Amino acid sequence: MLRTSATAIRPTPARKVQHCWAVLLMVCVLVSVFWTQSSQARGLPDFTELVEENSGAVVNISTTSEPRSEGSRFQGLPFDERQLEQLPPFLQDFFSGPQSPFGGSPRQQQPQRSMGSGFIVSTDGYVLTNNHVVEGADEVIVRLNDRREFQATIVGTDPRSDMAVLKIENGEDLPVVKVGSSRDLRVGEWVFAIGSPFGFDYTVTAGIVSALGRSLPSENYVPFIQTDVAINPGNSGGPLFNLDGEVVGINSQIYTRSGGFMGVSFAIPIDDAMSVFRQLRDQGSVARGWLGVLIQEVNRDLAESFGLKRPRGALIAEVMQGSPAERGGLESGDIVLEYNEDPVRLSSDLPPLVGRTPVGESARLTVLRGGREINLDVTIGRLPEDGETEALPEAGSSDEPAQSPLGLSVEPLTPEMADAAGVQGGVLVTRIGEGPAADAGIRSRDIITEINRQQVRSLDDFNKVTGDLPSDRAVSVRVVREGRAIYLVMKP
Repeated sequence: MLRTSATAIRPTPARKVQHCWAVLLMVCVLVSVFWTQSSQARGLPDFTELVEENSGAVVNISTTSEPRSEGSRFQGLPFDERQLEQLPPFLQDFFSGPQSPFGGSPRQQQPQRSMGSGFIVSTDGYVLTNNHVVEGADEVIVRLNDRREFQATIVGTDPRSDMAVLKIENGEDLPVVKVGSSRDLRVGEWVFAIGSPFGFDYTVTAGIVSALGRSLPSENYVPFIQTDVAINPGNSGGPLFNLDGEVVGINSQIYTRSGGFMGVSFAIPIDDAMSVFRQLRDQGSVARGWLGVLIQEVNRDLAESFGLKRPRGALIAEVMQGSPAERGGLESGDIVLEYNEDPVRLSSDLPPLVGRTPVGESARLTVLRGGREINLDVTIGRLPEDGETEALPEAGSSDEPAQSPLGLSVEPLTPEMADAAGVQGGVLVTRIGEGPAADAGIRSRDIITEINRQQVRSLDDFNKVTGDLPSDRAVSVRVVREGRAIYLVMKP
C-alpha cells in the first residue's frame, strides 16, 4: 500500500495565509451583499400596515342623476306617454324619436351614473370628496370597505376648489382618517393613495411629491400638490396619505393627453380642504379673501422695464373700483413682492395667499413702485361672484387717426368708450403695422392707458410720451383689452 507522509499533506505557512485571505474575502463579499440588500430594504417604505390601518375610512362613492329635460316650445301637449303609445307609429317617431323636436321619449333618457372616492373625517359621518364627483347628482351612495352602504346627503359644494362635503346618516362605528398638515410636506417625500380607479375598489398606488404650490387655470385659489402617484378616473376625491398614515391631500386632477395616468397628478392640500370643509359644514358656503386686482406674470422683459434684477412678484395690471386694493392704496403697475411676509415668486402665488386670509383681516403687502419697495396695509374683502365684462362700443372716426413711429395708429377715446371700458382716459388703437407695437403684442382696439410708467389720458399725452422713449431698453405698455388690463413690453 502506498504510504504518504504527514508532511506531504500539511499546509505550508504561505498556503495558510492565502487560505485565510480567501475565506476573509468571501466573508466580506457576503457581508457586503447582505448589507446592500438590507440598506435598500430600509430605504424603501413598506405600505402594508399603513394600508390596513387606513383603508376602512376610505369610501367608494356612486351617484345617480336623473335625466333632465332641456325644455322646448312644444311642452304642454294634451297627451301623456300612455296616450303617445296609442298614436300611429309614424306619429310616435315624430313625437318621441331621436330627431324629435320634443326631446325624445322619457323611456329613451336613461339615468346617468358616475363614481369616485372619498374619505370619512368625523365619527358623525362627514365625508370629503370632489365637487365634480357629485355635481348634479340626485342620489349619492357611500360604500365602506366592510361592504356597508349608506345613502348620503350633500351638505355643500365649492366649485372653486372642487370640494364637496357629504353626510352619512345613522352610521355606527364609522372609521375615521387621521388628518395631517400639507404645510409639512417636502418635495421628494413618499406618499400613497387609496381609491377606486375604473371601479376597482380600494386600489393602492404610491409615489413621491413632485412639486408644491402648483397653480392650474381652472382653480386659481388652490395651491395644488403635484405627485407621480398613479391617479385615474375613479380616484377623484380619494385621500393622499403620508408615511405617518395622515391625509395630506385630496386627489383631484391629472394632466393627460390619453385620458389616463401619465405621471402627473394633482391633489388639493388638506389644510385648504379642511378650511373649506369647516365653512361648508358650519355656514353652507365658503368665504374667500379678495383683493380686487387683476395680475399677470413678471417675465424677463417686464422685470427689466420695471427695474427688477430678476423676474419675480405679481404685476398689478388693474385695480378694481371700490375694491379693498383701491382703498388700501394699491395702484396699477405695482409689483407685489411679499404678502404678510410670504414671498411672492410667481403671480400664481398671490391668489391662494389672499384667498386664505379671513375676510376683514388686514394684510401687509410689500410692493415695488417707482423703483423702490413700500409697505401697504390692506383690509381684505370677500370674493364676490364672477361678473361679466361689458363690450366696448364701436370706435368712432370723427378725428384723424394719429400715426406713430411705433407702427400703430391711435385715435382719441370717446367718453362712451371710456365708461364701457372702465378707464379714466387713454387712446384707442385703430391700426397695427410692422414695428415695435406689433412685436409687443398690441392689437387693434386695445386701449393704451400707460407707456413707460407715464399716464396716457389723451392724444397729446400719447404723442408726448412716445416722442421721448428711451432706445436702449424695453418699456412697459399698459393696455385694456376686452375689459381687462394687461402689461406688455415694447422695445422701441
